[in-house]
Amino acid sequence: MENEIKVRYNDSELEEFKQLILDKIENATKQLHLIESAFRNDSDNGTDDTAPTFKAFDEGSQVMSKETSSQLAIRQQKFIRDLNNALIRIENKTYGICRVTKKLINKERLKLVPHATLSIEAKNMQ
Repeated sequence: MENEIKVRYNDSELEEFKQLILDKIENATKQLHLIESAFRNDSDNGTDDTAPTFKAFDEGSQVMSKETSSQLAIRQQKFIRDLNNALIRIENKTYGICRVTKKLINKERLKLVPHATLSIEAKNMQ
């Protein structure tokens, strides 16, 4: 048993990763809601009664801020989607297996990047 090559993470390891991913999804969802509410509130931030020149400047920064918020929201949505896909791989018991080398992805890498589908070895080959 000691010399046997490990083909997948065992159920208790998968459960650990599942908890880690669920926590990350919860935090990422909270951040997404913050980004979205900032995005909505940007259009009304109390400059209605200020000088016209400041208002014009402020509207310019609002556009920039809306673009940034939009990009952040898109990135956050992709992160949440990737984490949800990782949960599916946990259910299928294929989580943590590199899709290129078919070897187990290092546990430390998965703790840092729980949605990783490539080992460092495969990533370096790209």
